[in-house]
Amino acid sequence: MNAYSIAVLALLVFGWALDWTVERLNLHHASPDLPPEFADAYDAERYARSQRYLRETTLFGLFRSTVMLAATIVFLLAGGFRWLHGLAVSFSDNTIAQGLAFAGALLMISLLAGLPFEGYRTFVIEERFGFNRTTPRTFVLDRVKGLALSALIGAPLFALILWLFETFAGAWLWAWSATNVFQTAVAFVAPVAILPLFNKFAPLEEGELRSRLSEYAANQRYRLGGVFTIDGSRRSTKTNAYFTGFGKTKRIALFDTLVARHSTDELVAVLAHEVGHAKLGHVGKRIALGWAASLPMFAGLAFFLPRTGLYEGFGVEGTPIYVGFALFGFLYAPASLLLGIAGNVVSRRHEYAADAFAARTTGRPEALATALKKLSAHNLGNLTPHPLKVFLEYSHPPVIDRIRALAKAGETT
Repeated sequence: MNAYSIAVLALLVFGWALDWTVERLNLHHASPDLPPEFADAYDAERYARSQRYLRETTLFGLFRSTVMLAATIVFLLAGGFRWLHGLAVSFSDNTIAQGLAFAGALLMISLLAGLPFEGYRTFVIEERFGFNRTTPRTFVLDRVKGLALSALIGAPLFALILWLFETFAGAWLWAWSATNVFQTAVAFVAPVAILPLFNKFAPLEEGELRSRLSEYAANQRYRLGGVFTIDGSRRSTKTNAYFTGFGKTKRIALFDTLVARHSTDELVAVLAHEVGHAKLGHVGKRIALGWAASLPMFAGLAFFLPRTGLYEGFGVEGTPIYVGFALFGFLYAPASLLLGIAGNVVSRRHEYAADAFAARTTGRPEALATALKKLSAHNLGNLTPHPLKVFLEYSHPPVIDRIRALAKAGETT
């Protein structure tokens, strides 16, 4: 044990304690009384059901985080990184191959450790509340596809980063640039090459909804690109919509469950919100913020990777870069938390702005408000989250705050 290993263990415990505190506060903050704004979306039974769902998912999440904390500490103190490093060295004499073997083994350990919890959440909790439609076959295939993508996409990037750090002085700047260019390229091709591996994208059928969406986009001088429905119902009855890609690959994706449960006016409002993100430049801003947020991480890597104490604290001989990456991840947790908070503040502002754009351009703020209410009611969302949880974790404002902002917009429309 040395200062580095003590710091890592302290940060792990701190992260767990913070999560435990926030989740308990959030659970106790849940109001037993339905907010009046949602009287037309919830009945007493559904609201009570949402409270039970919140309690069950929260307590299960706390149980999972506690078990994973204990397992991580045991792994570290038992020399888990020393053991994995030894396996990597026995695998190859090439340091990049060693790094890939080390990272692959660590990924498999993490996947296997989390698998029972994911299975219980999907097949017990989500099933109990009527959400689950995932079959065991789909569950397994999703994980296999995720591993394959990690190998095809993550492995080359990790190998490139290792090579840069081994080859160049000031490698962290090169690695930072390469990583962000690579991730931006993946985001560009994901809608056409990656996401269809998990969901079927079908162009929205001809009819009133497609005509109304096309008419709205034309009025906003927005090139719609593609509006697709995806088979979200294959895994869950929950509803959602999202904007993905940019340039020629941009897509608006509407879950089939969303299309089935919402009116045309509500879906136009949902589209207007997503168009608002694009028209207000949020996509480019988020990419730029992501680039900026990753800069201190790579600078931190450049500072900590040569520190022999970082490796000695966990029984690892020498300074194998790939082990340093994993250990640095623990030390970087506080900075990651702060950057995440800052990013969420910006994201919440973007969501308010996109809501306001939708209200202004459709002239019907109540349509988006109704859509948000229905979505929240169907998904059993928590209507009264604790402010600390919102501050730390929410990328979107609480739905009740969005509803109230839309109501004010309606007074001036």
